[in-house]
Amino acid sequence: MRGIFAICIRLIFTVFAAAELLIACQKESTETEFTVTDIDGNVYNKIRIGSQVWMGENLKTTKLNDGTDIPNVTDTLKWENLKGSGYCWYDNDISNKNLYGVLYNWSAVNTGKLCPEGWHVPDEEDWRSLETFLGGRSVAGGKLKETGLIHWLSPNKGATNESGFTCLPGGRRFVEGQFWGLGYLAEMWSSEPNEGFDSLVYGMTYESGYSGFDYLLKQNGCSVRCLKDN
Repeated sequence: MRGIFAICIRLIFTVFAAAELLIACQKESTETEFTVTDIDGNVYNKIRIGSQVWMGENLKTTKLNDGTDIPNVTDTLKWENLKGSGYCWYDNDISNKNLYGVLYNWSAVNTGKLCPEGWHVPDEEDWRSLETFLGGRSVAGGKLKETGLIHWLSPNKGATNESGFTCLPGGRRFVEGQFWGLGYLAEMWSSEPNEGFDSLVYGMTYESGYSGFDYLLKQNGCSVRCLKDN
């Protein structure tokens, strides 16, 4: 009897362990070998460039990864005077979301919770590593840009997209709330901390195969491309 009782106990523990494993698997991030899903349910392909793994599109989430809503600020005056996190779509037109992603101010980036768990907004070193792997700033922009003139304006110089990054010209929202640059340029925030009024963006334009850095006031709205943690 004791032997049967012991076997039953082991079976019960085995069942409980299997159930706990199933629950744990269900709670894991919806990340597969090839895709990652943000908290809003947007699915992104992963691309490997050198030792880095990037999202294949600009970020589209309207929430932080802890579930907190990010304010959608459409009014120009409210955007200019915004103190905390904010986002918008180019021209406040949601039809631009799926293609170009969301434009975020730097306060949203600075939360550290914009990308899905296990991912982050790249810092300057991350961008420079990408640029170096692609052969330096004189050619990296072209290797990152989508080819053709469907989304980029002519001449979209140097564009080969041989990296698979498929960078699109999502434009910018100025501090004063106006939109500019769709088709002209791509600007993606760096998470590099800066105590001043501006912060670093990495970008490229339709006129050149170059890539490079610029400093923008933190109230600007720019794209975000997430990088997987090491």
